[in-house]
Amino acid sequence: MSQNPEVEVMLNKMRAGMGEIPTAIEKVAEVDESLLFEHMRSSGYAMPPDGALDTQTRTLVYLAAALAAGSQPCIQAMANKAVMQKIPHDKLMETVKIVRYAMATRIIGEAEPIFNAMR
Repeated sequence: MSQNPEVEVMLNKMRAGMGEIPTAIEKVAEVDESLLFEHMRSSGYAMPPDGALDTQTRTLVYLAAALAAGSQPCIQAMANKAVMQKIPHDKLMETVKIVRYAMATRIIGEAEPIFNAMR
């Protein structure tokens, strides 16, 4: 673990918000603290405490983006955060269904050249 107390504060804050720290974050804290600081700065920029969205909505948006991107570590982190925030199951399922629909729509859009070829 890092000897830098600022790193420990950041990791403890993440642990409190998500229940556990993604392993990649733990590893980056060990090998390049500056990248961890930049990542946390970016987090604050993207999701400021006084932002327009409430914290549950931010988590659901992040979860949707992680699902669409196929980022398993982010999906797990947001699933953990959803548990910590007590986000209702119906909101989680609606998020999954929206992402599923968006991805299906993407495939239809990308298949347009095929549809043109069949006309």
